Amino acid sequence: MDLTTVTVALASKSYDKLADICDNLMLQVAAEGISYQEEWPYSIHLLSHFYVNDITSARFLWKSIPSSIKESQPEVTAVWKIGQQLWLRDYAGVHEAIRGFDWSQDLQGLVAAFSELYTRKMFQLLLSAYSTISIQDTALFLGMNEEDATNYVLQQGWTVDHASQMLTVKKQPIVTEQKLDPSKLQRLTEYVFHLEH
Repeated sequence: MDLTTVTVALASKSYDKLADICDNLMLQVAAEGISYQEEWPYSIHLLSHFYVNDITSARFLWKSIPSSIKESQPEVTAVWKIGQQLWLRDYAGVHEAIRGFDWSQDLQGLVAAFSELYTRKMFQLLLSAYSTISIQDTALFLGMNEEDATNYVLQQGWTVDHASQMLTVKKQPIVTEQKLDPSKLQRLTEYVFHLEH
């Protein structure tokens, strides 16, 4: 079984393409009748689905993994723990599952990229859902200690009240669509009409 495309995608950090690459390769190998289960990179395949936020496909993949693989490859089970926390929307649990395993060399880059992506997603969630939030809750959402979480959001323009241990969210400016002045539209119409005739 040739996993070169998977290796190349990992090496080039094309993590957003990995799920499709793995899915297509698995179908191709299965269609050729090749036994692949022992050699298949299940941990990479599962995590790549989490990376592109396709938890449903990851659940189906998990159900198709033989019990013998789940029992003999602890990294596959460790990746699934991340998925379980995503499914439960246990934001702090996702970060704990990421930090709770000593990832193999093959998976370290993908895990780090997923962790960074997930932290940014959680930051956007906080940004849209809160006007003020405690430092403690922010740290849980971002998977950081309180000092690192505070520094992270301060860099994004938030403010902190040390007395109350609360953070004030700095909302991103809302970009409004520029309105076209009706007189300008009229002049443009006349100009185009003049060019055509």
